[in-house]
Amino acid sequence: MRVLAAMSGGVDSAVAAARAAEAGHDVTGVHLALSRNPASYRSGARGCCTIEDSNDARRAADVIGIPFYVWDMSERFHEDVVEDFMDEYAAGRTPNPCLRCNEKIKFAAVLDRALALGFDAVATGHYAQLRTGADGLVEMHRAVDGGKDQSYVLGVLDQEQLRHSLFPLGDTPKALVREEAARRGLLVADKPDSHDICFVADGDNAGWLREKLGERAPNHGGDIVDDATGEVLGQHGGTYGYTIGQRKGLRIGTPAPDGKPRFVLDIEPVSGTVRVGPRERLAVTGLHGTRPRWCGTVPTALAGPGVTVQLRAHGDEHRARVEVTPDGEVEVELLDPAYGIAPGQAVVVYDGTRVVGSATITATDRVAA
Repeated sequence: MRVLAAMSGGVDSAVAAARAAEAGHDVTGVHLALSRNPASYRSGARGCCTIEDSNDARRAADVIGIPFYVWDMSERFHEDVVEDFMDEYAAGRTPNPCLRCNEKIKFAAVLDRALALGFDAVATGHYAQLRTGADGLVEMHRAVDGGKDQSYVLGVLDQEQLRHSLFPLGDTPKALVREEAARRGLLVADKPDSHDICFVADGDNAGWLREKLGERAPNHGGDIVDDATGEVLGQHGGTYGYTIGQRKGLRIGTPAPDGKPRFVLDIEPVSGTVRVGPRERLAVTGLHGTRPRWCGTVPTALAGPGVTVQLRAHGDEHRARVEVTPDGEVEVELLDPAYGIAPGQAVVVYDGTRVVGSATITATDRVAA
């Protein structure tokens, strides 16, 4: 099988490419250039798209003994991931750019090009497992290493994409992957994992958005208001710098009467108001989702002890009942409440370890005050 190995420059994708080659596949490595100015992206332990990462990927391909190329995906990445990130924050929502990158870049643009060039599959270093179900469909399951499981950010993949995907690391704990990399002579064996958002060079999301949004920003300041009393507690520099559930950086001078910390409850881009209150006001019991992506057969309803949803890339699972409405929207009842859930985030549905699909959260139902 002809396999295109997406090599980010990290240890996971290097070992995944090596395993694919060792399995007898005809493997070609490719590094995705996602910025025309890679120096502006996070580097070292924090990035996955820089010149440094490209060089690390090339050296790994040389050790493995496979051809290696760099594909310029910067325009597509900017349009589908960076612009989406800015638009979502400007609208008061909280996006997941890594999930959007998987959906729009790695398993859409890259996979489409790979298939057009005659490749059979794309291999990545994501931690997830693929199995063939009794119905002949390809199922995606959680990785063996629960601490590294990345099925959440892969929950946007449909059946056709799963049929052309390989995740060679899903059955192996991360520590053993590093040991294997060292045995194979891969210099990235001890390279730290990437974190945060690759295109925000210094990790300051609010500062980056302030600079990039400019006049596109819905506001550049407004009131921070106590949601219960309406009292103005302070000022902010732009609603795009906040997300529901946020506690740090509020700069509120007046302490709450009960002495409890305040959290962001709601963001109103049009009025420029950020509403805050106690953590218990963040308790969510229901979710409404749109733009569903199903990994296999479209369900109508899911319930039972094995049905759960995950609401963050590294968040807890929540027992749930899930219903797909006739118009394709997704309604989720949480059997145990979640906190700090914001529109724009993804809800990924599981049946046991199997990923059923995902949707983008548009609204939440909170516990009555």
